[in-house]
Amino acid sequence: MVELAGLTDTQRRVRRRARLRESALSFGMMGPAVLLYTVMTVVPVGVAVYLSLTDWDGFSTAAFIGLDNYKHLFDDPSSSDAWYVTGLISVVGTVLMVGLGLVYALALKARSRSNSFFRAVAYFPHVISALILGYLWAAILGTNGAINNTLAKFGIEPVGFLFDENFAVISLIGVIVWAGFGFNVVLFVAALQTVPAELLEAAAIDGAGKRQINTRVVIPMIAPVVTVATVLNLVGLIRAYDIVVSLTGGGPAGSTQTFTYLILARSFEGTKVGYATAQAVFLMVVSAVLALFVTALRNRQDQAATGR
Repeated sequence: MVELAGLTDTQRRVRRRARLRESALSFGMMGPAVLLYTVMTVVPVGVAVYLSLTDWDGFSTAAFIGLDNYKHLFDDPSSSDAWYVTGLISVVGTVLMVGLGLVYALALKARSRSNSFFRAVAYFPHVISALILGYLWAAILGTNGAINNTLAKFGIEPVGFLFDENFAVISLIGVIVWAGFGFNVVLFVAALQTVPAELLEAAAIDGAGKRQINTRVVIPMIAPVVTVATVLNLVGLIRAYDIVVSLTGGGPAGSTQTFTYLILARSFEGTKVGYATAQAVFLMVVSAVLALFVTALRNRQDQAATGR
């Protein structure tokens, strides 16, 4: 209103029309994106939430049963076992992928042809389908795989990489870490390039060693990127499915059956669509809560460090 003071009525009307045109143009440009987001995300989520409250086999009429599916989630032994495996893979896998990725990136942060080559080698498994990687490692670690066939030639008993319950989980985590840590390497290398060289030189002049510079200067500087990587890895591993299918098939005896695998391979195939949808909605909520928790924890640490 202050801007319109001192203007004639005609000038005010012209200003208002110009603002209306700008507002209409803005809404017109945002409209397709909002519509697409509504159709592709909001509506499917709303339908999923409704179906999770029904008893539906995917064919007959859905019967509304309220929260019974969610109550069954906590009574279902298979869900509890799947959540244990999912939690183990998610936590251990995230720690290893972020930790190894950071160490690897710090070792290769200098620009050189050799470092570029080793960065590409680390990232290469990430561009290959997880399904294919699972089949590849199954051929290497299986009972009649390359490693056990080689051991047999020396009279050594086969190692149960995929048919022993404890070994199978370790093997699954190892393959997941090998396949995914290269993404973190690329992310951290890009973040390391943004650390001011003057800051590193000042720390070196003050007598800080390489280890102290990395732990007290470099890593705190790229902490937001570490947080992003942690969230992406954690949420991604919670939804791990394809590599489980091709590497272990959820076995042996369900020891590597993740929650997502349980939803897709058991619940949907068993025509328990309503219950499977409730599991999927619950998984979505857990992923969102964990992502928010990690982000909030990082922000709290940042505020404590800056004294705000």
